[in-house]
Amino acid sequence: MPGVEKNLTILTAWARDVIVAVAFLTRLPVARLLSLARMDDPDQPPKTLAQVAWAFPVVGVIVGGLAALAFMVAHAIGVHPLAAALIALAVGVAVTGALHEDGLADLADGFGGGATVDDKLVIMRDSAIGTYGMLALVFSIGIRAAALAGMSGAGTAAISLITAAVVSRALVVGVMTGLPAARNDGLGAGAGKPETGTFLTAFAIAAVAAFVLSGAFAWVLLAAGGFAALAVTALAKRQIGGHTGDVLGATQQVSETAILLAAAAALG
Repeated sequence: MPGVEKNLTILTAWARDVIVAVAFLTRLPVARLLSLARMDDPDQPPKTLAQVAWAFPVVGVIVGGLAALAFMVAHAIGVHPLAAALIALAVGVAVTGALHEDGLADLADGFGGGATVDDKLVIMRDSAIGTYGMLALVFSIGIRAAALAGMSGAGTAAISLITAAVVSRALVVGVMTGLPAARNDGLGAGAGKPETGTFLTAFAIAAVAAFVLSGAFAWVLLAAGGFAALAVTALAKRQIGGHTGDVLGATQQVSETAILLAAAAALG
């Protein structure tokens, strides 16, 4: 039946996009899935990161879900809430390979230690971590862990973890869409620029997930994450004139932190 075949083709294309997004943003072993999805077909050009960016919130469901599961398990066996929060965040780091944390640290080092745009970009590309980067990671992890530990229940913390993971990754797409690449090479430039419709799709997915998980309080969480992402966007535009992969990683971290703080205040 033509209608069924068309629907299967659409679903297959969506699944391929999700698999590519998972491969980019996590360390999950999806190589076999990529092969099964025929992403290695020489007649089918590989999609850029910008083209599959609508699926970033879906990756957030996976990462946030695994972190939330870790929190629930740790809480169920009697682990202290702060330790459970740190375990959950550690699981998220393991799943993503510290991709976003690395971006936050590099951005802090570059923006804090560079005198000119070129200096900042050189520092951000350096794999070594400096004082600014180390402190940024300490504060990021500490604030998120404290926010989770202070929530009224394990269920609230788990829901907040998933919501923050989903919404923050949709906001990354917004930065990719709204800012030009700050350099001609690197992850930011190589990712490409998503179309406006791609960002709107990503944000719509994140908003629906937020309302399903958090109810009317989703407005507060979306606003907190949005303001945080706008702050990083404005800072990056002022400091280096655009975005890099590090700016995108920092956007995810800062907006996730803001969402968890808002959740602790509104839901905790």
